[in-house]
Amino acid sequence: MKKNVIKYLEFSCSRFPGKTAVIDEAESLTYAELLRRSRIIGSAIARRSQPRSPVPVLMDKSAVALSAFLGIAYADCFYVLLNPELPAARLEQIREVLDAQWVITDDAHRETALALFPADRVLTADALLSEEEDAGLLARRQAGQLDLDPLYANFTSGSTGVPKGVVVGHRSVLDFIDVFTREFGFSDSDVFANQAPFDFDVSVKDIYSALAVGGTLVIVPRRLFSLPTELLDFLCQHKVTVMVWAVSALCLISTFHGLDYRVPETVRQVLFSGEVMPLKHLNTWMEHLPQARFVNLYGPTEITCNCTYHVIDRQRDYSAGIPIGLPFSNEQVFLLDSEDREVSEPGVSGELCVRGTALALGYYNAPEQTAAHFVPNPLNPHYPELIYRTGDLAHYNEGGELVFAGRKDFQIKHMGHRIELEEIERAISQVPGIERACCIFEERRSKLLGFYVGDMDKKELHKALSEKLPVFMVPGSLTQVEQMPMTKNGKIDRKALAELKRGGRR
Repeated sequence: MKKNVIKYLEFSCSRFPGKTAVIDEAESLTYAELLRRSRIIGSAIARRSQPRSPVPVLMDKSAVALSAFLGIAYADCFYVLLNPELPAARLEQIREVLDAQWVITDDAHRETALALFPADRVLTADALLSEEEDAGLLARRQAGQLDLDPLYANFTSGSTGVPKGVVVGHRSVLDFIDVFTREFGFSDSDVFANQAPFDFDVSVKDIYSALAVGGTLVIVPRRLFSLPTELLDFLCQHKVTVMVWAVSALCLISTFHGLDYRVPETVRQVLFSGEVMPLKHLNTWMEHLPQARFVNLYGPTEITCNCTYHVIDRQRDYSAGIPIGLPFSNEQVFLLDSEDREVSEPGVSGELCVRGTALALGYYNAPEQTAAHFVPNPLNPHYPELIYRTGDLAHYNEGGELVFAGRKDFQIKHMGHRIELEEIERAISQVPGIERACCIFEERRSKLLGFYVGDMDKKELHKALSEKLPVFMVPGSLTQVEQMPMTKNGKIDRKALAELKRGGRR
């Protein structure tokens, strides 16, 4: 029985010690080298930290950062990637929530670390790697570990203004990755192109899928996502086979017609998540990769990566939207209405809820928020059982597949009508000439605000929408933007769009 994700690394190292495990811009590490580094860092952390304590890692995503993550797992502690691109105030908030004793950084970010932690609590990866491995200490830590122990925490925005640290345990990752790699047939011949930041759970699929099957993890430099042609050259150079990417990253390439420049022909699977995939962008990718499999993934951070999936059928009509599909094995996904009754009829929306070992352990040092979202299952009065309420709405189609219907907080009341903002966004996106779209609701003025990327006059767009939507769903304001602002997790930044509009009215 596996209790620790380290078993993925050890097993693949036993099979392929000399094979490249991870590549970044600065270096590449074989499985044997990654294992050695991880055990040295693990020994150094175990000497300094109690089991199950947080160890933040302040550096850019890299082979070094991955070595630190795995070393922290060896020490039976849990890692938290502090993204150096975050504002100082945000990093300070996360530091306060964690109350961690140590931080691991590198020379490039040491000054940032010193602004957050006392100097004697700042550890550099290079210094840790100069220490000695202690095999006995690591063995004792591993012997005392449970599979419920935490592996990592990812911080998301919190309604209280303080970021929430979602703590995920080893068992949740092991269960999910075992199913995920089996379902999509990943193997040691696969090369995974890591797009997501290491503080975003999409990267968990890249890292642990590659380690589990003995594949190669290629860390794509962040700067390439503003250089589509260089990005495609990079993917082709490394002969990437699997892309587990955010929708926005795929749309970046298709918006700028990057695939007309060069096609990464070795790619055999593209799995996307994070937002609703615009159909025209999906079609562009499928036209250029006619043999590849495309998969729509769904799931919030709190349920360990994803809980449902839908494999795209190239012969199917998706004009009404792409389903989020069916649950992964060993996860139950169901809908509850406002009275906590299960919804099963096609076309009737309910809040999407999840139960199973995939559930996160909760929010770190936030018991009230944990209790509000990880709640007793109202459908099971017989014994204690927690579910996670996602805050997302969905319904079943006639085929029994789940269809995402928007956020509960994106469901608005406007002109006496209940409206899903995603329905408006889909209608805008389907207009010829429109690349991407977003709609927000300005409650103070009770006004719908539409934003779009594309070559169309807003008067023409308004006319096109008036022919497709009822008048109460047509945005009163349409704004053309060169590109959508993005959050660090690759989703459209709705707050930034609202600020843009407010700034334009001053």
